[in-house]
Amino acid sequence: MRSKPYSYLFYVQYLGFRYHGWQKQPGVKTIQEMLQRSFKGWLGHDGFNILGAGRTDAGVSCIKGAFELFSGEEILDLEGLLGGVNEYLPDDIRLLSVEKVGPRFNIIQDVKEKEYRYHFSFGNKPHPFSTPFTVVFPDRLDIPKMVEGAKLFEGENDFRNFCTKPKPETVFKRIISESEISMVSGPNGHWEINEPTYCFRVRGKGFLRNQVRLMVGALHDLGRGIIELEELDESLKGKRPIQPLSRKAPARGLVLQEVVFDNA
Repeated sequence: MRSKPYSYLFYVQYLGFRYHGWQKQPGVKTIQEMLQRSFKGWLGHDGFNILGAGRTDAGVSCIKGAFELFSGEEILDLEGLLGGVNEYLPDDIRLLSVEKVGPRFNIIQDVKEKEYRYHFSFGNKPHPFSTPFTVVFPDRLDIPKMVEGAKLFEGENDFRNFCTKPKPETVFKRIISESEISMVSGPNGHWEINEPTYCFRVRGKGFLRNQVRLMVGALHDLGRGIIELEELDESLKGKRPIQPLSRKAPARGLVLQEVVFDNA
């Protein structure tokens, strides 16, 4: 990437329901692909590269994510670039801001913290309009127990039971600064979800592959009595085999809420 001397930090938001995740892949529509097409359309060339601060799964949305654009040519009109590329982008992807960054900035290593949120409810099948951003579980859930379980994730823990496809060098110990479940207001209008809607909110510097969805999966199992608080606590101490404790929660309830950098 550094063979292209000019780099720019963009903040972006998108509704991920129609996309097969962030990373460009053959035969499917992705966020990175749409960004690359739109930048090429406005710039009139493809002499650039795009690198995200992280990869979101298929169906996952984003409120304030980030990516770095590396260019062989200096871009002087950044406001024009922002507005022009937004015109090329589909309505469910929007660039929020752009700034030039120096060669010492690293979009991966300089992440200070990320926040993810997962919106869910339980009970009757919801109005179809809520499908892109809220998961409604059919089981009746013990929310107070799930609230208690969410707090167990805080601090430094071993997340070997909350990741998929770990590599031999994977570091399972991660620090979670905040983890909580709270009730939130549902969408407004005639298609509001009848049951209460909840949000699982978690913040940390770095997350393993599928970590947040597996954390929600464990909380779901906790809420329906499949596992107990003691089992969840034991798994976070690294006392179980390296395999997921529960199934992944559906992707569409997950939102990358914010990415914060040290040196941006």
